[in-house]
Amino acid sequence: MNEHGYGLVANRLAEDYSLRVIGRVTSSFPEKFGIPRQPGLVDIPATLVMLPPFDAPEMFEGLEEFSHIWLTFIFHACLEQGWKNRVRPPRLGGNLSKGVFATRSPFRPNHLGLSVVELDRIEIIHGRVRLHVRGADLLHGTPIVDIKPYIPYVDAVPGAAGGFAGEAPGRRLQVRFSPMAEQVLSRHPDGERLVEQLAELIALDPRPAYRKDNDDAQRTWGMRFAGLDVRWQVDGDQALVIEVADQGQGDQ
Repeated sequence: MNEHGYGLVANRLAEDYSLRVIGRVTSSFPEKFGIPRQPGLVDIPATLVMLPPFDAPEMFEGLEEFSHIWLTFIFHACLEQGWKNRVRPPRLGGNLSKGVFATRSPFRPNHLGLSVVELDRIEIIHGRVRLHVRGADLLHGTPIVDIKPYIPYVDAVPGAAGGFAGEAPGRRLQVRFSPMAEQVLSRHPDGERLVEQLAELIALDPRPAYRKDNDDAQRTWGMRFAGLDVRWQVDGDQALVIEVADQGQGDQ
């Protein structure tokens, strides 16, 4: 086939090709702010609710033998913002730009994301499958378009170069809870677990990179997580959770 023929095939694929959503994520993150920027940084559970006809148990036979899986998903909350040629990765302080294909930015031409998560268990309810995973960095409602097993001998590449993201983030905040926040969490059925999860999430410092060195210690930051409205302040390498309000799970 000549170059012109390849061009016709490419154009036809561009016009006709589409993805089918096979499942959706149920997670504790109803909004983008506060979600870990990579999977596996915090041991947060999530559930993949498979959609018919992709929820048949036979489609998952053998998957229980793998400890981790790859999820291909759509950055659905960014669709209306379009895509960009260049972006400012958080790892570079938000001050330097890189080509979008050299990053994991959600502002991609097809808005596809890829995460490796731990497969906790496979649940079958009335003949339909749900996958319980851990270490997910996924917004509640995220559309899943593919699932593949993680295969260590090919997916883990010893000595691979990581570019500007070659090392895991080293600096983490020291997180404390005010007496008021502790009181609210102590009354929650999952209070002990939520204290651990919130401490790990806030320790990652989800603030925009350009604010971290110039931020006012009196500025209050907030996120919603697991039905909670959480507010904290940062002073140097210290974070104080000043308020926690239990809003229930209605927003999920």
